[in-house]
Amino acid sequence: MKLYGDHRSGNCYKVLLTAALLGIELTWVDIDIMSGGTQTAAFLRLNPLGKIPLLQVDNQTRLSESNAIVNYLAYQSALIPQSRLHWAQVQQWQFFEQYSHEPYIAVARFIQLYLGLPVSRMQEYKEKQAGGHKALAVMEQHLQQNEFLVNQQLSVADVSLFAYTHVADEGGFDLSPYPAILAWLDRIRALPQFVAMTK
Repeated sequence: MKLYGDHRSGNCYKVLLTAALLGIELTWVDIDIMSGGTQTAAFLRLNPLGKIPLLQVDNQTRLSESNAIVNYLAYQSALIPQSRLHWAQVQQWQFFEQYSHEPYIAVARFIQLYLGLPVSRMQEYKEKQAGGHKALAVMEQHLQQNEFLVNQQLSVADVSLFAYTHVADEGGFDLSPYPAILAWLDRIRALPQFVAMTK
């Protein structure tokens, strides 16, 4: 399987981390989003949405959307709970990541890390901080009572939220007020198959 992505992207990293945790080998195809790599005719033939990550399963089958790819790779593994309720809770956290976490933390990180905090985006960057801290506060409250996000066990929910949370400082978010999150990040980093984000 081939994974088209950008090494600095949290959405691409969550796929790489899932694959590493499960011992799945992926062939990496580097796409430079800043030079328009997702908008070339060749890439748009693979994914008309012009987005990464993109998983090419075989010559006919491709998957986009990071959490869909993560869930595909983790299907029938220990990262997907068998309980109907726990699986719904995993998806609940993944929707939270996409709608309440990523739009603030990942976007602020993009403005700071990729764009270098241009004056034209500074107001937007500042506006992202409140939403990001609201999401972090929700996670902190939950993780004060739980080692992992669902059923006290590592799942794709943790992988999905680890990706951008562990680099939240690159978007201006100080994690020191969130000790439960910091402990959770350390638990994930301590996993035997853990791989760090390449920057």
